[in-house]
Amino acid sequence: MFSVFQKEKRGDEQLLTKPMRTILHALSYSNIEVEASRKLADLKKLDPMRIFCRKLDAQIYNGDHKVPIRLYFPSEEAMIRGIEEGHKLPILLFFHGGGWVTESVENYDRVCGRMSLSTGHIVVSVEYRLAPEYPFPTGLMDCYAAAKALYTDQFLLDADPDKITIIGDSAGGNLTAAVCMMARDKGEFSPQRQILIYPALNNCYTEESPFASVRENGEDYLLTAGKMEAYLNLYQSSPKDRENPYFAPLLAKDFRNLPKTLILTAEYDPLRDEGEEYAKRLKEAGNEVELYRIPEALHGFFALGIKFLHVQESFEYINNFIAVRQADASGKTEQIHKFRET
Repeated sequence: MFSVFQKEKRGDEQLLTKPMRTILHALSYSNIEVEASRKLADLKKLDPMRIFCRKLDAQIYNGDHKVPIRLYFPSEEAMIRGIEEGHKLPILLFFHGGGWVTESVENYDRVCGRMSLSTGHIVVSVEYRLAPEYPFPTGLMDCYAAAKALYTDQFLLDADPDKITIIGDSAGGNLTAAVCMMARDKGEFSPQRQILIYPALNNCYTEESPFASVRENGEDYLLTAGKMEAYLNLYQSSPKDRENPYFAPLLAKDFRNLPKTLILTAEYDPLRDEGEEYAKRLKEAGNEVELYRIPEALHGFFALGIKFLHVQESFEYINNFIAVRQADASGKTEQIHKFRET
């Protein structure tokens, strides 16, 4: 039997107290009204806790379309140290969440600024086009074009491909997995690492779903199964898309030769089990994978402040994964497998 690593729950500290469960129930609804949802998401632009860091807006091309890109730079000390040591700074290529329908680079400004400072990486955040105006595969191809430009030195950064990690949360985790799979299939570049944070990887969130977490966590934990079905309906250009592994990476027939992977799942998340199943299939196909379930966490926790315990825990895993895997690529350490079987 396959199992995941997770820290012990924090004693008597229970996130989901009875009052909290009541609040979550009231906030958990399944209908998606696109414009209203976008306006609600855009309130994050007023974030009083915005991180002030060095950043630069740029763009890359996907065909004739200009895809906006925002770069976030780590502390000046980290940049100077890298220059003095003659190193190219490592890069996190980030795809934001939002069900392929909402959110933006601007809304994720604090998340990416903090990510850059916390990891010492340049973060490259991609403003891919959103559904339903631009259904599958438009947003995916924007992300693929950004990755290709970065890995093949067609972008303003002088990047070392071995120091690039692709990362995304939720729908962004889906796009991360799909970009890495597409890169393998096309052979145009070769990502070495991917990080999937509570990724959406399947094509069904009805009672027909094979995953228990959809039924156990699909109603009262903010992200609902009904909302996921609505997102898929908005993302697809036709029902046929749901059979495409670039739409739902769990549908792939071949999981071999994919990047070293870190997957973080949340305990109270309808997407939990599909993320863990994806890790299992990657491992069975011979890939190197680390998988951690964050106890008591809800879907979307990564967008909370850095002082939030689940976010701190996540950055511990992320920084360790990056450090170990980059050392692996340099031949400085032995491979480490973060799985166990019972």
